[in-house]
This record gives sequence, C-alpha cells and structure tokens, in this order.
Amino acid sequence: MAHGKTSYVCLPCRASYKQPYPGYHEHDRVCPRCAEPLIHVGSAFAAPKRRDTAAWRTLSVLLHAGVRFHKGCCGGPGYRPRTLSEVRERMAYARATGEPFAQALVRRDLP
Repeated sequence: MAHGKTSYVCLPCRASYKQPYPGYHEHDRVCPRCAEPLIHVGSAFAAPKRRDTAAWRTLSVLLHAGVRFHKGCCGGPGYRPRTLSEVRERMAYARATGEPFAQALVRRDLP
C-alpha cells in the first residue's frame, strides 16, 4: 500500500507540492524553484491558481495565523475564508470580541 501524501506551499512562488508526510528523521522541505522553506498546509488543501493573487494573499494571511487544512472527522478541513473581504470581516470581529484571530478565521458564520 502506498503512503499518503500531503500538501506543502511556497508563498513567494505561489506554488503547491504534494509530498510524503514528514517522517521522524526528515529534514525541512525547500521549494525546488527558489530554495525557500515550504509550509506544510495539510492533506485537504486545494491550491488556488498561480495568477490569482488575491487568493494567495488570503492564503498567506491564513497560514501566518496558524490555520492549516487538515482533514477533520467529517472528511474536510472545515470552513476557510476564500476572499480578503471575508478575512477583513473576521479580523474586525476578532478585534471587537477579543476572540483569537485564528479561531475567528475558521468560524463559518459571524454572530
């Protein structure tokens, strides 16, 4: 049986790579294009098109906040904002309520 793969991204190159899960003694992954470290985003990740700069900016905000795309109990990673306006709404909500930013970003509906 083949081992599963997971996704890694390079934000400067706007590229996504499927690679085997990190092992116990493995080194950090680097981008084959620019040699910068890759970010492990999870197995339920679907990369935006390279020319879609707004989607990559949204993804950058999510990743820098610590949000990843790992499969949950129901088969998917759950809600993730897709546009910068959704990110801004959740940022404003987090500031107003004091909720952690990463938690506000994965909230499906804002009260």
